[in-house]
Amino acid sequence: MDHSTTDQAPEILLSRYEIDRRVGELAAEITRDYHGHTLHLVGILKGAWVFMADLIRHLDIDVTVDFLGISSYGADTQSSGEVKITKDLDVSIKDRDVLIIEDILDTGRTLRYLQGVLAAHKPRTVRVATLLDKRSRRIAPVTADYVGFEIADVFVVGYGLDFDQKYRQLPDIHVLQHAQPLQELDSTHKKTPLYRGSQGTV
Repeated sequence: MDHSTTDQAPEILLSRYEIDRRVGELAAEITRDYHGHTLHLVGILKGAWVFMADLIRHLDIDVTVDFLGISSYGADTQSSGEVKITKDLDVSIKDRDVLIIEDILDTGRTLRYLQGVLAAHKPRTVRVATLLDKRSRRIAPVTADYVGFEIADVFVVGYGLDFDQKYRQLPDIHVLQHAQPLQELDSTHKKTPLYRGSQGTV
């Protein structure tokens, strides 16, 4: 990719070093919470796969893995509000401890839909880990149990996140300036680690 073009994402919101440190902290928290249990990770495609790959290598517990494909953005920067499954689960989650791995929690509509889909499969427990949380945009009353960073209402790319399938390969997380009018980043929201390992979404 030619980063000299106008499509580049110049502003780094979270560096690869900040991300790596926080992912390690989340993994330690998850390891403590699921000590002695086998945890079934369900990665949400396509944005969460990089986060999930790094997270799983920090976990010190037995894990199994599956992926679920969900689409709600298309080629726009605003969630359409319409959710569709593009890839279903490959293995049963009945009676398993499930941890949903998300790249970003935005309006919450997708997660609420996803929780309903997974609940129909009768897992033992369901919790949610998200790398990024745009709490200010929440519409549906949902929360994540493990949150990497709370961020302001900006459109971000890199580290698996995309705009129209571009930028996933960037190692840092960038603000995509030209995608939409962006509100000023509040320094109190830019990078706020949240610790919620005791909560559940059973």
